[in-house]
Amino acid sequence: MNIALITAAGVGTRTHQLVPKQFLNVNEKPVIIYTMECFQNHPEIDAIYIACLEGWEGFLDLYAKQYDITKLKKIVRGGATGQESIENVLAEIAKDCKDDDIVLVHDGARPYLPAQVITDNIETCRKHGNGITAIDCKEAMLVTPDKIQSEVSIDRETLYRTQTPHSMYLKDMLELHEEAKKKGITGSVATCTLLIECGHKVWFNRGSDFNFKITSKEDLLLFKALLSESMNQNWLR
Repeated sequence: MNIALITAAGVGTRTHQLVPKQFLNVNEKPVIIYTMECFQNHPEIDAIYIACLEGWEGFLDLYAKQYDITKLKKIVRGGATGQESIENVLAEIAKDCKDDDIVLVHDGARPYLPAQVITDNIETCRKHGNGITAIDCKEAMLVTPDKIQSEVSIDRETLYRTQTPHSMYLKDMLELHEEAKKKGITGSVATCTLLIECGHKVWFNRGSDFNFKITSKEDLLLFKALLSESMNQNWLR
């Protein structure tokens, strides 16, 4: 099986909204539902598990029923960090699934995920043991010690910007998190960084500029614009 593990336990303070960003309504639908629909509508995804912000589990369950997210299997309370949230959900997945099932970890605030990215991510994982969605860096990159000035640039040709999904076989992902605990790694920002911090190689699949993470009001406006433009197009396929 291929299982989507969606992280939706963040508070999302940078959007400056009273409601967490993943539960904000865009065109009268919560952002998290757009994200879930990307996996619900993908033929290779068999199940969805979600790490949810404490106190919002009931709302998420109601939204999933309202929008007919039939692949949703469990809503799990998130942790204090993204790494902990993933661990909480993995514990539940391990109760239901097999070691050789593929788990795709995806940010709940990336609601415009093209189906081809999911397909490529699964294929990369099958071929190499993990799949990390990434895109090339188009901007000039500078190093700054204080966020005010810089004297050092980095060749952008050597840089990739990671997105999600990040995929691994369930057995390998469980072992990775156990390895991290033994090494005292508790706050890694993503599965790709956790792999590298534990000494493993990561393998890229091609991402998409549409697959951006909503972290600000500007991102919300961009997402609304994309939805408006794509009403008569099939950009997510």
